[in-house]
Amino acid sequence: MPYNPSIVAEAPEEITQPVGEVREGHRFEVAGLEHYLVRHLDGFAGPVAVRQFQGGQSNPTYLLSTSGHEYVLRRKPPGRLLPSAHAVDREYRVLTALAATDIPVPRTYAYCDDPAVIGTPFYVMDRVRGRIFANPLLPGVSAAERARLYDAMNGVLARLHRLDWQALGLGDFGKPGNYFARQIHRWTTQYRASETENIPEMERLIEWLPAHIPAGDETTIVHGDYRPGNMVVHPTEPRILAVLDWELSTLGHPLADLAYNCVPYHFDAEADGLAGKDLAGLGIPSEAAYIAAYCRRTGREGIEDWDFYIAFSLFRLAAISQGIMGRVLAGTANDPNARDRGLRARALAADGWAVVAAHAR
Repeated sequence: MPYNPSIVAEAPEEITQPVGEVREGHRFEVAGLEHYLVRHLDGFAGPVAVRQFQGGQSNPTYLLSTSGHEYVLRRKPPGRLLPSAHAVDREYRVLTALAATDIPVPRTYAYCDDPAVIGTPFYVMDRVRGRIFANPLLPGVSAAERARLYDAMNGVLARLHRLDWQALGLGDFGKPGNYFARQIHRWTTQYRASETENIPEMERLIEWLPAHIPAGDETTIVHGDYRPGNMVVHPTEPRILAVLDWELSTLGHPLADLAYNCVPYHFDAEADGLAGKDLAGLGIPSEAAYIAAYCRRTGREGIEDWDFYIAFSLFRLAAISQGIMGRVLAGTANDPNARDRGLRARALAADGWAVVAAHAR
């Protein structure tokens, strides 16, 4: 998966996102940040200690600690960036809008678009304490709790897709309609911009996907990276306290979000997947049962062309992985494991084409 959580959990080490010293390429002048926060964040009082979350965030993410409060800062990375990538302004906007809904999100405090403060635009939000499960197998909990957590994840996604995005002031947050055609074009363009090798399966997907977009269209708020690793779970209860990492959110087709959420069903264990596992014994619903629960919550009778949505999700993941490799070669990657993630582009494209080929048989 391309991104790890943006907020650390107070939990056992295996499900905690580590925090450490700020990486050399991501340092900034703390005094300038303190000066800005004193003027723009009610109740802020320095001095502030700054540490950096050490996982694979696309946008560098920092823990800001004062004597009375903890905040999280998300910023655009320094250096040359791909067009439309690292949109922290959009993250801040959607998080702020969702605060008025029943979608659990961290509270936002301030957005700064002045690069003179710390070098790139950034926003500040609350730190949410809880558990984070990077692995969709949700290690360390009982089967009963896994079942409830998967149901909670399903319920939050269904509620998100039922929101009135126009009433929330998000009417211009994306272009309603024609979502898949635009996304295929966008991720093809991003892939080409960071292409480092020829991947035949990616070329086949780039040709096949635009010609097989299912009929009909829908528009909802979509998260874009909806998975267990981007959620903070209550420390002791199977309840989601916050959904994180809204960098890829927009107005789009809800089944793109659902399919991405279901991609682990198509990965094996070596890729942090669910394929081949005893799901019933683990308390995890089958893909069919998970889809059925979503359909029940959103009033759908079923979903046709599911293979397209899964193939699209794998294609998009491959393009994202290629973008990570581009950042590795440019020296701007945030994740120490970025090279390994970037190298997954070929396997992801192969998985996506395998879904298409299996459907054609």
